[in-house]
Amino acid sequence: MKFEKIKNKGQARLFESKYLEMLTKTHPLIIWGMYIPIIGYMLYYSNQALGFSIGRIVLVFLGAMFLWSFFEYVMHRFIFHFASDNPKVRRVVYVMHGNHHEYPRDKQRLFMPPVPSLILASVIFAIQYFFLREYTFMFFPGFILGYLIYGSMHYAIHAWNPPFKFMKPVWRNHHLHHYKSDDKGFGVSTSIWDKIFSTSFDLKTEKEDKVKVRELIFDK
Repeated sequence: MKFEKIKNKGQARLFESKYLEMLTKTHPLIIWGMYIPIIGYMLYYSNQALGFSIGRIVLVFLGAMFLWSFFEYVMHRFIFHFASDNPKVRRVVYVMHGNHHEYPRDKQRLFMPPVPSLILASVIFAIQYFFLREYTFMFFPGFILGYLIYGSMHYAIHAWNPPFKFMKPVWRNHHLHHYKSDDKGFGVSTSIWDKIFSTSFDLKTEKEDKVKVRELIFDK
């Protein structure tokens, strides 16, 4: 996913229709507001209607959050960066993720917009329910919270400087993914899977690129 120039201003035009174009944009608070009631209701339903204990709900919920991080890595590495010579496939990949690499500071496309997000979430819920049945009502909320945390971190990385010193490696890892090599650094909410599958940047040896990458990030 290479571009002649990464543009730190503006945004891609994905569709000719202004209505379709509008549906490709969102704000993080809209997505949080959309999913928090669903998360809360499903956890309540798991305890009150299905009779699962608080301990079991917490365990399954936290396990789902951890499994989200693996799902995030796989999707980012193999789907969002899928390489193809087919123009139609390349177009789909560009709409899904390529436009973000060309315009990484476009804040309106750092979260999946509501309509495709709800469609994908419904499909994921159905697949999880096929395998997990009633456990889905405590697993799915953890999975979705993992997504919300991922999306919020992704938004923060592209919009602001790291708020704490210990978070600088997370910011730097993702900026290197954008501005140095998109063949590494696929994890956003965590780098654990990059380390396991040997796709992480060695931040200790990347010092010489620090100034160069920073210049690209803030290039006008």
